[in-house]
Amino acid sequence: MTVVITGGSRGIGAEAVRQFAARGDRVYFLYEKEHQKAQAVAAETGATAIYCDVANGQAVQKAFAEIPDVDILICNAGICHTGLLSQLPEQQWDRLFDVNVKGIYHCVNAAMPHFLKKQAGAIITVSSMWGQVGASCEAAYSATKGAVIALTKALAQELGPAGIRVNCVAPGVIETDMCAAVAPEIMQALKEESPIGRTGTPADVAKAMLYLADADFVTGQVLAVNGGFVI
Repeated sequence: MTVVITGGSRGIGAEAVRQFAARGDRVYFLYEKEHQKAQAVAAETGATAIYCDVANGQAVQKAFAEIPDVDILICNAGICHTGLLSQLPEQQWDRLFDVNVKGIYHCVNAAMPHFLKKQAGAIITVSSMWGQVGASCEAAYSATKGAVIALTKALAQELGPAGIRVNCVAPGVIETDMCAAVAPEIMQALKEESPIGRTGTPADVAKAMLYLADADFVTGQVLAVNGGFVI
């Protein structure tokens, strides 16, 4: 299988690259900022790193022109913002939607010729538990991740007749760079709020992606990977 993963230089994306490559898939991953980390992941896994800002449609088309085939597309690239909505510049609001939502639009459309040619394919999007329930001081981020869920469900219905499955993972509190600025006492409180008493790891989410990639009779679903934080 040929797997394309966006946002693959670190965190959840990098772990997905590792796990899909480890099972023998041919993996390509897109990244925008972390060049050194991307090259390290590529050297470690044998995957191919491609520089690309998924918010840029022309850049996405150029990136996919380097990829000979696509069986599985994982739309993982995303950015976040914490702060009051009233203090969020419009430019930052637009950037969140351009990366988190429009990035999926660009990548799905770029992969579509491969899927339609073989009348098969799997798309996995990445939302968040905040896309399910919302989060104070993360209104814009929550809005983008809610949009990802709606887009996933709509695409599952639209693309199902062509043999293309579309599913979503909705991670909870995952130990990535996005949590690096969170105070230790807050992280501990979050662990205590979870029924299983811990926060998640990138490997927890990547394992869910592996399942959805192979689950031939599952489409249009949101798989919550949050330790029971949101039920």
